[in-house]
Amino acid sequence: MKAIVQDIYGSADVLTLRDIDKPTAGDGEVLIRVRAAGVDQGVWHLMTGLPYLVRVFGYGLKKPKVPVRGRDVAGVVEAVGTGVTRFQPGDEVFGTCEGSFAEYATAKEGRLALKPANLTFEQAAAVPISGGTALQAVRDAGQVTPGQIVLVIGAAGGVGSFAVQLAKVFGAEVTGVCSGGKADLVRSLGADQVVDYTREDFAAAGQRYDVIIDTAGNRPLSVLRQTLAPEGTLVIVGGEGGGQLTGGFERSLGAALLTPFVGQKLKGLVAGENHQDLQYLASLIEAGTVRPAIDTVYPLAEAAAAIDYVHEGRARGKVVVSV
Repeated sequence: MKAIVQDIYGSADVLTLRDIDKPTAGDGEVLIRVRAAGVDQGVWHLMTGLPYLVRVFGYGLKKPKVPVRGRDVAGVVEAVGTGVTRFQPGDEVFGTCEGSFAEYATAKEGRLALKPANLTFEQAAAVPISGGTALQAVRDAGQVTPGQIVLVIGAAGGVGSFAVQLAKVFGAEVTGVCSGGKADLVRSLGADQVVDYTREDFAAAGQRYDVIIDTAGNRPLSVLRQTLAPEGTLVIVGGEGGGQLTGGFERSLGAALLTPFVGQKLKGLVAGENHQDLQYLASLIEAGTVRPAIDTVYPLAEAAAAIDYVHEGRARGKVVVSV
């Protein structure tokens, strides 16, 4: 089968389209004929091995432990391993796995759900990681409730585009922060107000927010706290920015150390992956209250360009690789 493979850490130049052996489903696993795979910032981190903290987390100290890139997946079940009870060959599924930039991939049963009937494979592949992370940021860490005022920083990105919609689902008034060229997208996702950070400083406006979902990772905690209500909640998603050792993860660490001493709740989110969240997102998508915002679909052979496009911050919503 064809797959996007890397032997060493590095820029997109280390990725090659190569013929490799087709995987087989082990115990509790599902073999998927991949139809599409989403692209998120995490793919760039696993490709480069940066920050170095990524390598310590078990992805390979000197080279990638899993040579095939890609984690979001949507496709058709080809075969199931021993113990799998929720799926059978022919089912259309979406979820997460290791190595989805390939014609076939294996995934744990607990990280898959049936694909929403009203989505294409490309649309479904945009949902799992970004949608699941946004759900856990808004519902679990942020605990957004009706009537709250919510700020989403990075509202036009993968996680941010879902966070705007989910905050509205939970009854909040939402302000999205993005560049001016992406404002129309953020408004179309339901944001009540949009701040163009190239023209305005949301922190200088004097508005206090009950919940801030920060997916951009480039503003100091002190600035975010000034914009947060005295008993509000800040959720830091991911670790963009920072140096090569820890990236932006020191902001989450600083938040955890500071929060016991202040009235505000400052949280760094480490998102998990499970089929319950996928099923919940599928129900919202089928009801028409949440939708994936797709910027561009790249063919498998151009996966490297797709990763660069996302990492450069050019995407309006999600980028997908079609297989």
